[in-house]
Amino acid sequence: MEREDSYKDLHFQVHLLLNVKEMKHYPFTQMVIKHGLTEAEYLETIRLFEELEHTYEQDQEDGLIDHSPLLIHFAGMLCYKMPVEATIMAMYEENIHPSLTDRLLKLIRI
Repeated sequence: MEREDSYKDLHFQVHLLLNVKEMKHYPFTQMVIKHGLTEAEYLETIRLFEELEHTYEQDQEDGLIDHSPLLIHFAGMLCYKMPVEATIMAMYEENIHPSLTDRLLKLIRI
């Protein structure tokens, strides 16, 4: 069973590569492959960002200006294989949830 799971993970990673023309324009996808995320871990990371994006938008509508809990939540929930700051930067550069990633990067650099 473990060999089959490894094959599925490899297949998923190669599939991602086939969808990208120039890896330098896709740093998050490159990180996913480099750090060996499984499809489930990748989807979990994407869902995490979707959840945080929704919370961020709601916080903005409510007039909240302190978004540090979002960064703390992200850091605590991100797959252990991925470095926090590099992941946020890569997602920002790949234009994945740019307003959220921009805010998170500003929080890191404060």
